[in-house]
Amino acid sequence: MKIQSVKGFHDVLPGESTRWTTLEQRARAVFAQYNFQEIRLPIVERAELFQRSIGETTDIVEKEMYGFTDRDGTALTLRPEGTASVVRAYVEHAMHVQEPVSKLFYFGPMFRRERPQKGRLRQFSQIGAEVIGRVDAAADAEVILLLHDLLADLGIRDAAIHLNSLGDRACRPQYRDALIDWGAAHADQLCDDCRRRGTRNPFRLLDCKQPGCLAIRHTAPKISDFLCDDCRVHFARVLELLAAEGVATQRDEYMVRGLDYYVRTAFEVVASGLGAQNALGGGGRYDGLVRALGGPDVAGIGFALGIERLAIVLEAEGAAPVPRPEFVVAPLGAAAEREALALAHRLRRGGARVDVEAHARSLKSQMRHADKLGARYVIIIGDDELAGRTITVRDMAAKLDRQRVAHLDTTLSELRAALAEPLDSRLERHA
Repeated sequence: MKIQSVKGFHDVLPGESTRWTTLEQRARAVFAQYNFQEIRLPIVERAELFQRSIGETTDIVEKEMYGFTDRDGTALTLRPEGTASVVRAYVEHAMHVQEPVSKLFYFGPMFRRERPQKGRLRQFSQIGAEVIGRVDAAADAEVILLLHDLLADLGIRDAAIHLNSLGDRACRPQYRDALIDWGAAHADQLCDDCRRRGTRNPFRLLDCKQPGCLAIRHTAPKISDFLCDDCRVHFARVLELLAAEGVATQRDEYMVRGLDYYVRTAFEVVASGLGAQNALGGGGRYDGLVRALGGPDVAGIGFALGIERLAIVLEAEGAAPVPRPEFVVAPLGAAAEREALALAHRLRRGGARVDVEAHARSLKSQMRHADKLGARYVIIIGDDELAGRTITVRDMAAKLDRQRVAHLDTTLSELRAALAEPLDSRLERHA
């Protein structure tokens, strides 16, 4: 009996892995343009970290965390998201002493026991970015510009950025009371979880994905009617700065995100092709989180994108084609094997992508496999080539069955230069 992977845990096979590598490399380049530095975080954290940051009444903490007890009795969990871990590291290592503003990015797996569906698994990977130490609206705008540029650089065209302001400690209490009243008035239409959490954490009423709760969400009070002057001015400035840079956004009055630590600016990126759960990721401002986790009272803002979901969109839009070898070396017989390996090694050290076929296979089967790999050139080494210390190079894109002859000891630069020349009297037909 074969052993299968655990439900919701996913093998990333070569084609998909290539898309992951592509988007990670491009993300690194964009982060470098914005002067962000990488932080690498542990997968296991104390459960208390997420109870205090995400919120004890969120679905993540109540239902989805993978927790266990260590031998010393410590309650641990596989991290369900990255921001709390970044802030924990920021506080633990007193990063504010070294630098007043930290601009950090990370990659890595997260774990939530959700119902598996397209692009949403129980082990999923994220790209995340955080700015800690800035409270101004320009920081919000710059983070969203970073997100916009990253999506553009990846080639993702069909994506929209939804924005909202969630208020702050000055104005949220009034909105919270209004939501409690609304929840009580509509209790018979809400799911069991929303009725239970309606007074403890009424913001979760707007985040519920149950059909009945979604159907009446549009009747709930809007946060925009409760924003204080400071929050209103802050949000207007964010919108102004983004509009000045040509970044289109959509206001979503009922977007609260699924984490309790967000204040003021919050945002999501949505795209088609992902089904009902169409968010690529999102983020927002978390000005009280650092202090809540034992650090200084400094502000923060960040976002995270799901790599699996990005990969789905990249595949649909053809934005990350699978790389093809430039050369496939086809040795004909055991005597050619050593020279084939030596040539391939030399070309690889020069920077080329090269594959080597098994010497025992026929030329026809080697050529068929090279075509399947999408190779541009096939280098043939047979008895005739060995005798003359040559190689025969076939251009797989050429319509005519013609090829070039080069020296067996050629370097990559010499070979590429020869292949760039017009075909001349050196052409031969392979027997």
